[in-house]
Formats: sequence, structure tokens, C-alpha cells
Amino acid sequence: MFMGEFNHTVDTKGRVIVPSRFREQLGEEFVVTKGMDHSLSVYDQNEWSRLVEQLKKLPTMTSKPARQLSRMLLASAVVCETDRQGRILLPAPLREYAGIKKDAVVTGAGDHVEIWSLENWQKELEMENDFGTFADNLGFTL
Repeated sequence: MFMGEFNHTVDTKGRVIVPSRFREQLGEEFVVTKGMDHSLSVYDQNEWSRLVEQLKKLPTMTSKPARQLSRMLLASAVVCETDRQGRILLPAPLREYAGIKKDAVVTGAGDHVEIWSLENWQKELEMENDFGTFADNLGFTL
């Protein structure tokens, strides 16, 4: 399970460090793609395969939202591996989508990792300041 929050700087080439505990869980090759709420999602190979199988079950022939979701995830997906310093190169289109310029936040999200611009992460945290309300709305007991 991916947990935790780590702040990192994106270098001039668009590389960001993947925390060592996440690298161990992600394996040698993993997938980075567009995520929800203008973040990037990082999946290990097993989780990515599971996600692709779910996409295959969507009615893409008859449902525009299904086609759009499939396109968003698959067209933007890149296979990554870390360099010796534990960094990955985030392609410019993915950095632009997520608004990542200099500062990034790498977070654990259970079954995957998310990469956020510092600004978008701070906005997300401001919106999520009442855990009790969210839990109540979802019927989840803390």
C-alpha cells in the first residue's frame, strides 16, 4: 500500500525523485498517466494491467464518456523507470496537465502514487479540511 507525502523539486529537465519506499513497491518499470483532479497517477505493472482490463470492459463503442476516459488514460500513459538518483522524467504534456513547474508533491494513494504540483496539492488540502463530513457523506466510519 502506498502511503505518505513527500515534497520534491522538479529539475530543469523535468525529472522528479520518486521516494525510495515507493520505488521498492513500484518495481523497475511502472506507468505514469493523467490522474484525477489535475494530478498524475503512477501505477505498478500489476495495478496498471488491472486498470487496463477495467477499461476494456467499458462500452467504448456506445458511450462517449467511456471513450474519453479510455483515451485520457491510455494516450497520456508512459512507461517509466528511475535513473540512478531515483528520478523519473515527466514528459512535458503530463507536467502541463498537472501544472507542475518547479515544486511537486508525491503522495501515496493506496493502490497507486499521485504526483501533484505543490499549488494544486495545497488547494486540494484546503478543500478536504473536514474529514468528518466526507466520511459521513460516504457512510464511512473513522
